[in-house]
Amino acid sequence: MRAIQPDLPEAESQKVFEHAVAHAVSGPLSVDVVTDMAAVEADWQRLEHSPLNSVHQSYWWCAAWSKAMGTPILVIRGQVSGQTVFLIPLEIRRKGPFRVARFPGGNFNNINTGLFDDAYAQTAKPGDAQFILSEIRRQLSDRVDVLALQNIPLTWRGRRHPLRALATSENQNRSFQLPLLPRFEDTLAQVNAKRRRKKYRVQTKRLNEIGGYEYYLTRDRQEQHALLDTFFQQKAERFAAQKIPDVFQDKAIKSFFHGLIDAPYHLENVPLELHAIRLPGSNNAVAALAGLSRKGDHVICQFGSIHQHLAADASPGELLFWLMIEKSCAEGAAIFDFGIGDQLYKRSWCTVETVQHDIFRALSVRGYLPAIGYRALASLKSFIKAHPKLYGFIQSLRAKKDTAKPESD
Repeated sequence: MRAIQPDLPEAESQKVFEHAVAHAVSGPLSVDVVTDMAAVEADWQRLEHSPLNSVHQSYWWCAAWSKAMGTPILVIRGQVSGQTVFLIPLEIRRKGPFRVARFPGGNFNNINTGLFDDAYAQTAKPGDAQFILSEIRRQLSDRVDVLALQNIPLTWRGRRHPLRALATSENQNRSFQLPLLPRFEDTLAQVNAKRRRKKYRVQTKRLNEIGGYEYYLTRDRQEQHALLDTFFQQKAERFAAQKIPDVFQDKAIKSFFHGLIDAPYHLENVPLELHAIRLPGSNNAVAALAGLSRKGDHVICQFGSIHQHLAADASPGELLFWLMIEKSCAEGAAIFDFGIGDQLYKRSWCTVETVQHDIFRALSVRGYLPAIGYRALASLKSFIKAHPKLYGFIQSLRAKKDTAKPESD
């Protein structure tokens, strides 16, 4: 596995650069803070068109989070000669006595980029990042103590991030991707096609022996909501069995994901849709589930679950990934992203490992201490993740704490 970011093919990357230079914006950069998302929706939708900007900073992702959490969204806007060249959506959360600005979505985001105009990103001046930080500090220091932007790849598909100079630490988690080729057979060849096909035959044989299976995907919103509730139930049972915290237990988190299902979508831009394997021989019970987002040619698996007791020996979760990847290839996607977190099943599918970084910067005088603390905590988390026994022990302590805590409204 290569610990690099998935790049565009060389010719395509050069084409993007040449287009950026040809359409480069010129003039001084100005930065301001917009407090109404709707006021910049047109620019937001325009910047979303770039495949290099993450779905997690899309308009409807941020709107669903704001509605579910009851928190307003601030938008850092950059303009050159009156043209908007970037938007950075933020929410302000309290962490003890400190006010922290972060990307909406928090720990449920798998990759964060902000929204940058391709031409500006390719031709941004070396000092722009520091200027942007100084302007954010000047305009938000009375409302925010710490800027905490996490899970940012400094290079993504050949584009260097305009804020890379502000990165303070490597994130403890990496994300994992499988490049998709036009032919599914060629995609499989990247990950030992012979072994994969043998495993697929074993899985389908075992499922056929108990009445067969159905790869289930529906556009009916009501059915999508029902599948999402099934996921929450399956995940809660799984977390309880493993004695680890249920990160989906909060009602606001559940409301957020339900809100994504209700958001507008079309074939190549889908905030969230549920894919499932159902078992006709077991009253259409759901054996495996996954939630996918798609933005342009980038497909991200946001989460997944399996039934605790049905068809475990057939590995329905693995089979579901086969079917989703096959479908993504047929629909012209270029990347199937398994998201952040190091798991064996991800490594078995993926050929690319993406390093992500964090930006922890003080915006107020009293924010300097927590900013240092965030950086130290990031280093500590990296150390813990590198020691599985210690990580397991801490997870068990968190599970006991969460079990004793009532669910929030």
